[in-house]
Amino acid sequence: MMRNWSGLAVALALCTTAAFAECNGVPSPCTIDTGTYHIVVPNDVKGPIPAVMFLHGYGGDGDGTIRNKTMVNYLLQRGYAVIAPDGQLRKSGRGRSWDFHPDRPASRDETAFLNAVADDASEKFGLARDGMLLAGFSIGGSLTSYVACNAPQSFSAYAPVAGSFWRPHPEHCAAPVRVLHTHGTADRTVPMTGREIYPGFVQGNVYEAMDIWRATDGCKATSPDAEEHLGIFTIQHWTSCAPGARLDFALHDGGHGVPKGWVEMVMNWFEER
Repeated sequence: MMRNWSGLAVALALCTTAAFAECNGVPSPCTIDTGTYHIVVPNDVKGPIPAVMFLHGYGGDGDGTIRNKTMVNYLLQRGYAVIAPDGQLRKSGRGRSWDFHPDRPASRDETAFLNAVADDASEKFGLARDGMLLAGFSIGGSLTSYVACNAPQSFSAYAPVAGSFWRPHPEHCAAPVRVLHTHGTADRTVPMTGREIYPGFVQGNVYEAMDIWRATDGCKATSPDAEEHLGIFTIQHWTSCAPGARLDFALHDGGHGVPKGWVEMVMNWFEER
């Protein structure tokens, strides 16, 4: 069974299945014009390598993601590279975050940055650019949702966990997309119904976000077509949607974190294509 990795700070243990990217032989983050990222690539995988890009939460960084050996080693053993971009430094200098709020001017085009990271990593490390999953935790999950909504062609599928849209919610999204959203019903940091952080900065409602995704994907029914119980998760499925689209909503009774078993569930879902 997989351990809970919501802390995102587990010490890294090198394993024989991975080649830890150093970028030109220097043990530091990979660098592009608009920022930095970290990457680990599996050994003994032939042909273009599929990848998961994971976006850290508030105050985290890409190095912290890579140090999560439970998630990273699982993905490497499954044949996936792991890409962990760095958010922008907070003004306090402690940790990083993402600049995405719909009503605020952005200091960096985060969607363009993530696409540039994916392109650079694909070219340098032999990754399958069209076989990438974008996932993210908390505010990283929010950014994952906005990329899926505004630029759905950027990645093959999207898996936000414990993070969604902020207010004002998007009026519509660009095109049908494959989304698996995961959330804890006891989450108090990013509650299902949202909350105000400070005036004008308000987390959105996850249930309303699902309405937006159903409309975006052209799903015929408001209610899910099917529901299954998988470990701690209750997963609702909408399958009668636009061609190529898929919408799934995984709930668990935990709080704010990446729950036990999440990565296995998501990868099984991602490979059902």
